[in-house]
Amino acid sequence: MERNVYLYILVMAAVTYVIRVLPLTLIRNQINNTFVKSFLYYVPYVTLAVMTFPAIINATQIPAAGAIALIVGIVLAWKGASLFQVSILSCVVVFMVEMFLV
Repeated sequence: MERNVYLYILVMAAVTYVIRVLPLTLIRNQINNTFVKSFLYYVPYVTLAVMTFPAIINATQIPAAGAIALIVGIVLAWKGASLFQVSILSCVVVFMVEMFLV
């Protein structure tokens, strides 16, 4: 079993190294393709969303409370509310939903 762990660590290190080194060695010129540029522009936002969404749903006692708070937060942000207002009102929504449903 211990030998497998070292093999797994070695494979993970190699994959991580290749992922980071290949773009540096293969792409030497400026990227002019608009599709690739827009893809690379949105990668951080998509990564943040993919990491945040499950946490929003699973952080509450009732997953529906997190989903409702997410919807309320999106609507408030769309209407121009500040980050502080969105976070406070989303927390209030979670509290109210969990108070009435638990």
